[in-house]
Amino acid sequence: MKFIEKITGSFADKREWRAMEARAKTLPSEYLNAYKAIQKYMWTAGGLTDWKDTSRIFNGILDLFEEGAAEGKEVTDLTGEDVAGFCDELVKDSETWSDKYRAKLNDSIGRGKK
Repeated sequence: MKFIEKITGSFADKREWRAMEARAKTLPSEYLNAYKAIQKYMWTAGGLTDWKDTSRIFNGILDLFEEGAAEGKEVTDLTGEDVAGFCDELVKDSETWSDKYRAKLNDSIGRGKK
């Protein structure tokens, strides 16, 4: 990995993020507003710390929204009325992963104290 990428992050990941954002901007306004609200919820509620999980989840949402928009469905037809619950289910696997590593870290700290 190049020195600059170590500091700023992967350029490929940034290109992928920009491409996802460009896809989102092509959605009808109802879907774009929902996508932005879901992003805000997921960033503030936490749970997404790994780029692969983030990419998978947001690309999946975009796929779902593009398909739903093409079929003329409402956003809540796709997410259900509990949109926060929908989001929580999407990050459930990544939370399980982070909980595992969080527990591993907590277990490793303090073992040398006696």
